[in-house]
This record gives sequence, structure tokens and C-alpha cells, in this order.
Amino acid sequence: MPDLPPAGVLLRVLYLSLDPGVLSGSGEWASSAKLGGIGQVVAGENVSEVIASEHPAYAIGDIVLSSAGWRTHAASDGAGLRKLDPALAPLSTNLGVLGTPGFAAYSGITLIGKPKPGETVAVTAASGPVGSLAGQLAKMSGARAVGIASGLEGCRYVEADLGFDAAVDDHMPDLAETLARACSDGIDVYFENDGDPIWHAVLPLLNRFARVPLCRLSAGCRRVAGDADRQMEILQEVLNKSLTLRGFVGTEFSDAHYPQFLRTVSGGIADGRIRYREDITDGLENAPKAFIEMLAGRTFGIALVRVAS
Repeated sequence: MPDLPPAGVLLRVLYLSLDPGVLSGSGEWASSAKLGGIGQVVAGENVSEVIASEHPAYAIGDIVLSSAGWRTHAASDGAGLRKLDPALAPLSTNLGVLGTPGFAAYSGITLIGKPKPGETVAVTAASGPVGSLAGQLAKMSGARAVGIASGLEGCRYVEADLGFDAAVDDHMPDLAETLARACSDGIDVYFENDGDPIWHAVLPLLNRFARVPLCRLSAGCRRVAGDADRQMEILQEVLNKSLTLRGFVGTEFSDAHYPQFLRTVSGGIADGRIRYREDITDGLENAPKAFIEMLAGRTFGIALVRVAS
């Protein structure tokens, strides 16, 4: 049990988010997570309750977003905490659809992709917490959303529950041909949330002036040695089609755009245009198993651990 630091707060973790990015150092964790040491706390975002405070900005009972990682309690000097409004939505949504994954989807689609009515938006990892919202935001803009997901059940979820116009199984051997049929008018916005080999199926379908928000690359695709000739072919396509590729992490937009993101997405949830799913496991001791299940693609939406009531 940590001690209350001078002018700091003591937190009790309520919910823990399981983020695959902590394994690869990608996305939000690219510059902050130091991984791999025995005895280190695994990185992760939390919704926590303040149970003791000597900090002027936080009182006992306040609910905050923190990056305390995989633990039940944490001490903080107050830096990096964000106070949450429990009346806005269920607390768990602050780690998913109204949290970092949701803001990543909003940043990539709304601020970078900027789909127009009638355009086609393709989204990878479409059954996950980021991709699922990215496609729904594309639909709200008037665009056509095509989701790329894993397995028949994932594709059914993307089409039937989330309302995408089409879904393509990335495990199928004829991925390129199936995707081409689903995107018969080409792709105007490609939300990259995975990487090779899907990228190679998408690239020929990108229309001129297409936008590619690059949110995340899977750990596996970065371990594959690159073919210099193939890389030059890709750059030639970028040049010939006047493509825009923009890598980003959500934190670069948060100061200016987070309030509007909360208004847009919470409003979409309230009026039924945005749906979300949470896969919640009880008990910190079950976090490793839940993390493995998430990595294996056996969960949809955000994977969370309820650490305390």
C-alpha cells in the first residue's frame, strides 16, 4: 500500500484498461512506456477514486483518469490526472468510447480523414474499441463505412450491431478481392489501425487525394524486415495518387479538441447513433488472462478489468 505523498493524492483503482499498445510501445505508449523489466508495473490507464488527498485540486471521493497501470492502489502528485464527471456516462466509458481509444478514433476520422458525404471509408480492426467508433463517426459524416475485422462473428458484429455498410474478414485468403468488391468505388479515407498485410490490399484501392490516418501498427508488422523495392513502390503510389499519410497520437489534439469530442460522442450515444461494447473481467488477478484473450481477438470493443466496485 503506497503512502500519501506530500501535497498529493492516494488513488483506489476502479477500472483498468487493457491496451495492446503497451506490448509494442505504439500509440499513446510510444514515448511513455518502459517495458519488460521484472518487478515493473505494466502500463495501463485507469479510472480511479481519490481516497486520501493533500492536493488542493482533488477531494476525497473525486473520480479521476490516471495512468497508474496494473495495480489496486497508487500514489500521485496530481500531475497527469484528469477529473471525470460521473454523471456524463458510466465510469467505464472513460476508458473506451469516451476515453483514449474513442479520442483516437475521433482524431483520425474527424481531424485528419475528414470524410465527405458519399465517400468510402475503410477501417481496420473494426470490431475493436478504436475502429468501431471510427466507422460510426464516418457514418455520421454521411460517408460509407467498410470495416475490416477478424472472423465471421467479428464481421457480423461490425455490420449488424455497429451499422457499417459492409465488413470484410481479414483472415480470408481472398482478402484483396473481397475488399475490392466491398469498395467498388475505391477508398477515400483509410483508417490504418493494423498494418501489413491489409495495407497491401488497400493501397491499390485508394482513390486520388485519399487520406490515411495512421493510428497504430501491429507489433508483428514492425518485426518484418522491409523490402526496399516494395517500399519504393509504395512511395511511388503515394506520389502518383497525391495521397496524404498522417501518423498521430491522440494527445497532440487533446487540448484543443477534447471537449468537442466529448460533446459529439456522448450526444451520439444518447441519440442511438453510436454504439459501444465493453468486455469486463472482474479482479486484477485475472488481468493477464483477459489480456491474452484480447490479443487473440476473442473480445469485441474495449477490454477492461473491474479492479474494485
